Amino acid sequence: MSQTQTAETPDDPVAYFLQDIEFQGKSARTRDSYERVLREFGTYLGANGIAGLDDASYRNCMSWIHTLRESHAESSIATYASYLHRFYSYMVQVGVFDANPMTVVIEEMDESIHTDPTRRDLSVEEMRGFVETVQHPLADAVVTTLLKTGMRSGELCNLDVRDLNLAGVDLSNAGLDEVRPQLQGRPDSVYVDDTPARGERINGEQRGASNKRKRATVVPIDAELKATLERWLAVRPNPVSPADPVFVSTSRNWGERVTVDAVHHIVATNAKRMGWYRTGGGADENVTPHYFRHFFTTHLRDRTGDRGIVKYLRGDVASDVIDTYTHNWGSRVRETYETHIYSLS
Repeated sequence: MSQTQTAETPDDPVAYFLQDIEFQGKSARTRDSYERVLREFGTYLGANGIAGLDDASYRNCMSWIHTLRESHAESSIATYASYLHRFYSYMVQVGVFDANPMTVVIEEMDESIHTDPTRRDLSVEEMRGFVETVQHPLADAVVTTLLKTGMRSGELCNLDVRDLNLAGVDLSNAGLDEVRPQLQGRPDSVYVDDTPARGERINGEQRGASNKRKRATVVPIDAELKATLERWLAVRPNPVSPADPVFVSTSRNWGERVTVDAVHHIVATNAKRMGWYRTGGGADENVTPHYFRHFFTTHLRDRTGDRGIVKYLRGDVASDVIDTYTHNWGSRVRETYETHIYSLS
């Protein structure tokens, strides 16, 4: 993807990018992190006979990511990949580079299933036994929602009652005069938005977590999850926030929206009883909210054989694909989901 030097093409693309993110108000620490990653990638390219960052191909990027696995944790690799992806996206946006070779890499990383044999591999039967040990109504609702939808913990924290459509369940106490437009005609479903960002005011409340999905998604709710949510909503403390969050604290911060840390604590505490969580343990050993997303992806993909449906439910697909599945939501998404989603009871 090399291009000829022009007056608008910088001699040092990294320095150009770093100056721009500094103008955008990014901290010196963030700038230093980007520089370290981008310079390391540049060094890797040079050692492999690639002239510069603008000459890198998809295979060069994928090869570098592969080499990182020898010495870096998966979380660090994901961070490195996101830095490189943002760099290329920005350089394409401002017209310095012609294409982003990280696009395909990121998509493949999003849909990849971790096959490391050291990673804990739980069966549906084992997970079913785990869920049966979760007694607290809030913990039961949190764990079941994560396992049945594959959403991230931050996305779960940001759910408001207006994001639910539970057929036959009166949600009028939430001040809902009508169902969200995105949920109309889609009973027993949950809307997972792509817009909430940490610090942003949404539905009258400043949010403490971000939703990281690429596109908003309408996810089906099966009978099991619906019953769990009904039980929770029946005993849920009155929310402090006018946004009427679905999940609120039942302990020290009574009635306040649950936080990502609280969700992690709920999962870790219950997993610890099963021997599935150890303080100081790594991602391959510990069962966490993120592991539930992996579990959902792995088992639903194996059952359906349909990567597109699973990517849609995870919010990992582009707008044109989202439009296709949204149009066929009832006839394809819901039917496929209800046919293949695992039972937890």
